[in-house]
Amino acid sequence: MAREGVKAREIKRQKLVAKYAEKRAALKAAGDYEALDKLPKNSSAVRLHNRCKLTGRPRGYMRTFGISRVTFREMALDGKIPGVTKASW
Repeated sequence: MAREGVKAREIKRQKLVAKYAEKRAALKAAGDYEALDKLPKNSSAVRLHNRCKLTGRPRGYMRTFGISRVTFREMALDGKIPGVTKASW
């Protein structure tokens, strides 16, 4: 499980990206790279990294559900994800 600070940092980055998205797009379209340089580094969408919403795990992220593969498996076996069953043939 990720530390709370790591999860909070990622949430902060997401807010910054959303806040500066329009301004960043306008500056990019205008070709004003000096002004782009002055924006906060964490306002760039490239800095975002998908993390599990429950545990904060950065690897094995399943975009469809927003959680990691480990959490997905636990929840699926407990029957907490509707429509998902363990395959058997």
